[in-house]
Amino acid sequence: MRRRARDPITRLQTAIDCLPERTRRAMLDGVRANTIVVGAYTDGNGGICPMLAAHRNGGRTSFLSFARAWDAFARAESVRPATARELHVLEDLLVASLAEDLEGASDLAAAIAEHKASVARSRPKEIIARRLRLDKKRRISAAEVDRPGDPPVAAGAGARTAS
Repeated sequence: MRRRARDPITRLQTAIDCLPERTRRAMLDGVRANTIVVGAYTDGNGGICPMLAAHRNGGRTSFLSFARAWDAFARAESVRPATARELHVLEDLLVASLAEDLEGASDLAAAIAEHKASVARSRPKEIIARRLRLDKKRRISAAEVDRPGDPPVAAGAGARTAS
């Protein structure tokens, strides 16, 4: 069983990494364009939480563990604007997570291309081997069923008769 991260930044990073890419991009745009608060969804004065900022920018995701991680990281005891440090850390984590996705995507694309090339190299051999097996089965079964020149087998032929 995996142990849960104890420090708030690691929890926040994990929560961010669990968000869909579209939501992370929307959150980054929203954090840069809005007044961000901690401790609540909104503060009544125009300040919004990062998840609402993401939602308003097209990242339609509900993810309670992010909200909990964000509030734990900010040590929110009541609703207040996020500090410059908190916003800087959040933005850095979002940017790092998105950059990691791009690196992972290129690694994944390379792995997929390598797999496809491998399949393409082995595919003709598999097809030929399968066809040979099928042809062999067809020849055997055809030879057993249709033997020209053999007299037709009568029903019950070959069965022992009681004498």
